[in-house]
Amino acid sequence: MVKDKFIAARLEKGFSQERIADLLFMDQAQYSRRETGITKITSDEWNKIASILEKEIEDIFEEENHVTINNDNGSQGSINYSGTINFYNIPDFMLQNQQEYIELLKKEIQQLKLEKSKNDSQ
Repeated sequence: MVKDKFIAARLEKGFSQERIADLLFMDQAQYSRRETGITKITSDEWNKIASILEKEIEDIFEEENHVTINNDNGSQGSINYSGTINFYNIPDFMLQNQQEYIELLKKEIQQLKLEKSKNDSQ
């Protein structure tokens, strides 16, 4: 998983991958694999990177592997790097409310398209 917050913080400081790699005593290819999520970033490396970027770890840290699972029973789950599975049940009334809102938006879009076509023909 690409480390978007991490990359944004590096770019904000104006550092290249090569510069950060040098400060971490690794080559640019090794560093790049960490940014793209191919290689796991150790907690020691997160501390060093946070220090280099002058950021709190919480501001740049992103989970290593995160997968969302949609189940037939309407619940959602996620698996984090440790393999823990969490399920969240979304109440039916919330889903119904969202479906009604989507239908309302579709009708509004249709009305706007009709108005636009009337204006274009004038």
